[in-house]
Amino acid sequence: MDEFKRKNNEEMEKDVLFSHAVKAGKRIYYMDVRKTRKEELYLSITESKKITTGDGESAQVSFEKHKIFLYREDFSNFIDGLTKTIKYIHEAENSNAPATETQDPASDSEKVPDLPKPDDFKIEF
Repeated sequence: MDEFKRKNNEEMEKDVLFSHAVKAGKRIYYMDVRKTRKEELYLSITESKKITTGDGESAQVSFEKHKIFLYREDFSNFIDGLTKTIKYIHEAENSNAPATETQDPASDSEKVPDLPKPDDFKIEF
């Protein structure tokens, strides 16, 4: 069974045409471009989180993984939803921030970055 899993993982890794990893604390996000059987490209996003159980010499390390498969026809909608969600988070955090003496109210608008619009991404294959 383990040998089958290992061979299957090795075959999956061969299908990766491009890969980019983003490290974020105990998590790593892998963005892999893969090809379907019909030769169509798609994005595979994997979140890998390091889990440590136990202490000292008996500590065991494992990785919890979650995957999202994003196909070309969904790129624009995904980018639009992600952009709106990130913008909401930035605005909500700025509106909930307590006023302090060192905080310049004029700089609030500078804290929310201009996020790209889905039309700004020119994705061609």
